[in-house]
Parts: sequence; structure tokens; C-alpha cells
Amino acid sequence: MVIVLEKNIRDDDKQRIRTFLEKNSLRVNEIAGDEETIFGAVGRVGIDPREVEILPGVQRVIPISKPYKMASREFKRDNSVVSVRGVKIGGNRVSVIAGPCAVESLEQMMESAARVAESGAVMLRGGAYKPRTSPYAFQGMAEEGVKILREAGDAYGLPVVTEIVSSEHIPAMIDYVDVYQIGARNMQNFELLKKVGALGRPVILKRGLSATIEEWLMAAEYLLASGTEDVILCERGIRTYEKATRNTLDLSAIPVLRSLTHLPIIVDPSHAVGVRDKVPPMGLAAVAAGADGLIVEVHPCPECALSDGAQSLYPAQFEKMMRDIEVLAPVVGRSVSRRRLQGKLSVPGTAAQSQNAAAAVAGRKNGPSVCAYAGGRGAYAEQAIRRYYDDDAASLPVQNFREVINAVLDGRADTGMLPIENSLAGSVYENYDNLARYEDIEIIGVATLRIEHSLLAVKGASIDGIETVYSHPQGLAQCSEFLAKYPHWKHIETESTSAAAELVASSGDPSKAAIASDVAGPLYRLDALKSGIETDPRNYTRFVVIARSGEVVCDAPNHASVIFSTANEPGSLHSALGLFMKHGLNLTKLESRPIQGEPWRYRFYANVSLPEGVGSSVVSAERIRSALAEMEKISQDNGIVQGVRVLGLYSAKEI
Repeated sequence: MVIVLEKNIRDDDKQRIRTFLEKNSLRVNEIAGDEETIFGAVGRVGIDPREVEILPGVQRVIPISKPYKMASREFKRDNSVVSVRGVKIGGNRVSVIAGPCAVESLEQMMESAARVAESGAVMLRGGAYKPRTSPYAFQGMAEEGVKILREAGDAYGLPVVTEIVSSEHIPAMIDYVDVYQIGARNMQNFELLKKVGALGRPVILKRGLSATIEEWLMAAEYLLASGTEDVILCERGIRTYEKATRNTLDLSAIPVLRSLTHLPIIVDPSHAVGVRDKVPPMGLAAVAAGADGLIVEVHPCPECALSDGAQSLYPAQFEKMMRDIEVLAPVVGRSVSRRRLQGKLSVPGTAAQSQNAAAAVAGRKNGPSVCAYAGGRGAYAEQAIRRYYDDDAASLPVQNFREVINAVLDGRADTGMLPIENSLAGSVYENYDNLARYEDIEIIGVATLRIEHSLLAVKGASIDGIETVYSHPQGLAQCSEFLAKYPHWKHIETESTSAAAELVASSGDPSKAAIASDVAGPLYRLDALKSGIETDPRNYTRFVVIARSGEVVCDAPNHASVIFSTANEPGSLHSALGLFMKHGLNLTKLESRPIQGEPWRYRFYANVSLPEGVGSSVVSAERIRSALAEMEKISQDNGIVQGVRVLGLYSAKEI
């Protein structure tokens, strides 16, 4: 059973509940959340749940009917996220683990780590103890292999994953391994599960060759009941009568598991198919089916591999697969997990981008912070950075909004500047969707900038000679009345206003013009044919400043952004919004966006703020947090409010 404790429970009441449960032969696991603490009581239940519910300090009791208690959806409604040295598996992310089947040498592991890290892997795999079908096959480098794996992982900032085949190996592995892997052959080695679970470390549990889903979850229950809270399930194919592939990859297990368990689910397409060229399509299929990640075998020279060379990808194949996943992930409402860059790695991009990125990777302890933005020199976002940071931050230009987020996630930038809405053209929907998709970023600030557009062209050009105008879609929309005076002009959209200016400058064509900032004119040696062409001089763009989640904390926030959905029931949206009024908060923005893959269902984006003069900053912050905590509690209790996620608690800064 699950016992939800009262928020302000006294320590002696908590101990009394624990003692009562243990006296009734129940094993008690305490799970402390941000706003709620629960006891998971597992074992042969011989007491009436009502006897527990009346104990002081108990809010409610939830009986669990599944044989796997702690792994079940009844135990925990929300999906679990496993965190390993800053890398998260679960939630809305696709996390990829890669590396060779076996550790063969330091040189091999260093090259493998470098190649998979540059392509986008967030963890390094490699077997040091190899359970092989033949006793004459390569059995691994044992303890030396574990040490080499750790050295390679540390060199490139990658947590390491390796298989444990016997509890006797724990002393040799304990100081080097971040995630233990239980292989398919050991899925029901219950004594090993108990010993590894007792370590309290994250564990990847592979499905057995012929195991049912329930047997697999019962094996996970052994790990959870023994002490670890972090179990990742790994589908790696099951044995059937089909011989065309090594195993049969059961992708139907992913949606089935989603309904049964809160645990993260990854897929091993390498062991599933056993044929190199079939691994990437099955990896993509796993992502499309809803997997939280992949674990893939990659070797710098597969034909020389001492183990499973036929199913190991070449580094170039892995890089191609990662690019394809980057394209696929947004289609299924996911984002690809990123690791922080290390100084050894090259950073893709222009020379200017690499120069700024090098400072970001080095830590910037003695220099200015770096803020990424979409566009080139002279972009409005760059002006917002300069004014928001009072010229104390370096700017990192990247190609588009998604790359701004990626730059923050991989460490090229400390923060990012994203436009979220314009007072004339409305919301930048792409960034609303980006904020919902990328769970590892949060809003840490807001800045508002007045936007003044100019028509820029090469020297000697005139308005009468213009035939084509380039700008960002928002720039074109914000100058609609001016453009209506010239109906014969062709409008072409660009990624940013600065990109439009750069394009016109490089063309040297007097028939082309760009709508951009006056600041961009001198930078690209363009003349302003007309300034102030925006439809309304009261033209403002609101930007959000983003950072990697948990890295920047505002002690006294007066604003919050949150996303949530509601049940399709009368009054459900009213119930959610009423919480803001109950806690004295102003609802300053409410935006709805369609939920991908769920026709006619919507996700709501809300901004709330505190009215002036509500008291001390500490009281203000607590009021916001209380409202959001109550919204999350309603989500857990009755499902009227669903999918609550706080995008950020921050102080607004008008510039």
C-alpha cells in the first residue's frame, strides 16, 4: 500500500506510523517529494488499510493490487526520472547511451568515448565482465576494464554504464561505476538483484530472453524493494522462432509498460537485431514508440572488435542515427538529452561561435557569462542581452531557437534569450512549444524590449527600386501596414531579422531590402531607406531568459510560468485557474497550445505575478510556491488538473 503523509507531519507521528507498519511485517520505503512524502509499504498485507488511515499524520492510503508494488503506476502516478551525475533519463527526453560491447584497451575506449560524445551520447557503455555463451570467447578485462571505462568517461564528461554478472564483483566496481546493468541472462538471478539493489545506485534491468512483462516488472520489484529508487527498464528483444535477426525486438512492450509502471524505459536495438545496418531504423522506431532512450553499441573499428562486432555501429553510422533522432524527437513531442561539453571536444559552428563556446566550456569563472540567441550581429535578441546584462555578458549567436536551447544544455552558453511574444504580432508559438518540450531548461528571467524596424538596403538603393523584402515572419507581420503600400513587393521569410540583413548585404542587389533593426545597418554596411516602419510605435517584444534547470535559483521571485492540461470535464479549467485567485496572484497570461498526438486536447501556458505591496519578498515567494504546490496536489489527487510543470520562478526585469 501507499501511505501519503500529511504535509506538516511531526517526526514522532512519522516514526509511530513506520513502527506500526514494520510490526505488521511490512517493509517501509520513504519517498520524499518537494511537496509530499509517502511511505511505500510492501510485503504480505495482513492489516485493514483503514487501520493505517486513522493514524495521526496519515493523509490517505492507496491500496496496490499489482503483484509488483513499488514498480506499479498505483505506487507512483507520474513517470519517474533517473538522474545520473546531471544526466536525466525519463520524462520528455530521449537519452542515448553508447559505446563498445566490451572494453578492450585504453586507446579503444578513449576513441570510442570521444566519437560518441561528439555525436550526442550522454553516457558511455562498455563491458568489463562479459557473460559469453562460449567459455572460450573473450570474457572481458575485469577490474582493469572497469578502471579504463571510468577514465574514458571522465575524460569526456560521460557517466559510465557496465554490466555486473556476479555480486563478487561489487568491491572491484563500486568506486568506478555510475549505473549497473543487469543483463538478460541475470534478470531472474534474485540474489544478484538483492545485492545490487542494496547498493542504492541506478540500475538498468534488461528483459530476459523469454520473460513476460510481468516477470520483468517483478524482477524490477526485487531491486526497488532491496533499496534502490532508480531502476531503468531495457527492452533488448526476446527469443522467438524467427532467425533473420538475433532476437525479436518487442516494441509493443513500450506502450504496455507505460500503462503499468512509472519506471523509465529504454531500448537496446543492437542486441535485439544483431545486424549493424538494421540497428538505426529500429532505434528510430523505438523513439517513435515512446522509449525514453537507447543503449547502442558503437566501436571505432567493428571488424576488429573482440565481442559483437557484427552489431556494432561505425562512429559515422552512429552520428547519422543521432541526427535522425534530433529530427524525429520533436515530431513525437520529445527533446534529445544533452551533456555538457568538455574542453577536449571541438564545438561545431562558425569561428566566432567556437571562440565564444571555448570560453563557455572552460567554465568562465574569471570572465563574463555567455548568453545564446538566435540570429547574427544586430539581432533584437542581442540587444536584449546587452541591456538585460548591462553589457556584462558575452553573446553567442546561433542559427535558430532550438539551437539556443541546445547551447544552454550542452554548456556552450550559461543562459539563452528567447522571444516569447510581441505586442503587435502576438505569441511566438515555436518557443511556447520549445518550453514545453525541453524539460531540462527553465525560465530565470523576463525582459521586454521596444522594437523599432527599419527598411535596410545596399548603398544607392531606393524604395522605388525594391522588389523583394526579407525578414523574420514576426518582422514582416509587425510592418504589415507599411508593406501594404507596396503590394508588388515579394516577401521572403528568414530565420532572423539579422539573417535578412546579412543576406541583402551579401547579395549587393539594390532590388532587395531587409526589415531589421537600425543597429544592423552599420554592422552590415546597409542604408536605412526608412525607419520606424512598424505598424504601431508601441511595439514591444517580450523575451524569456532560460538556463539549465536547477543552476540558477531566484530567492525572491515575483513571477511564475507554468504549463498544465485539464481533464475534459465541466469546470476543470476553472478549478485550475481558481487556485491563482485563491492565493492572491494575478493571471497575466493564458495561452493554449494543441497537445501533439492528442487531437482536440490542449496544454495551457500561464503566467502569474504578485500584485504590488503584498509584503516581504520571502512572503511573496512562498505565496507563489503554495499556489503551484496545490495545483500539483490536485493533479495527483483527482486528475482534473494534469501534467503540471513549473517552467520557472523568477523576477521580471523591464528594459
